[in-house]
Amino acid sequence: MTTPLRIQVLDLPDESATDALGRSLAIVTADLHPGAGGTLRPGPDAGGRIHLQGDLGAGKTALARALIRACGVTGRIKSPSYALLESYKVFNLYLYHLDFYRFSDPAEWSDAGFREILENKALVLIEWPERAAGQLSQPDMLIQLDYAQNGRRATLSAYTERGTTWFDALIPTAGGLPPPTT
Repeated sequence: MTTPLRIQVLDLPDESATDALGRSLAIVTADLHPGAGGTLRPGPDAGGRIHLQGDLGAGKTALARALIRACGVTGRIKSPSYALLESYKVFNLYLYHLDFYRFSDPAEWSDAGFREILENKALVLIEWPERAAGQLSQPDMLIQLDYAQNGRRATLSAYTERGTTWFDALIPTAGGLPPPTT
């Protein structure tokens, strides 16, 4: 992977901070705007790709669930650990949540037929992207989640202009987020 264009580190002291980050990411990545009746709807700039990395239990799925729920998905949001892919449609936006933890060879990504998903206009969240090493292009944003005392530390790295646009919009919308660490 090339050098990121921007890096931001956030301390997430508890689950509510992880949820707040997911909600804030939903607003900027799905370009959410109030629609009829005040319901948030995806806008014309919705979509992109986020890679989520971290140890087991570091909060990748929790962050993805918070983002997906904030986009308007109701009901159960399952982990894609066994199915590899969970897909959702919210108005005109497709959301794909993939988990490559079970891959033992990067070629399995190609064999699974996921290439087409990345070509569509969609918001794609990929857990364990390193398991498809060399098969994926750079994400718009990589989020590394690490254990930090009782909470987590999230390192957000933007690799595209879209990712830097998300950075610029993220902090003003992140009302419940702790301040960035240096």
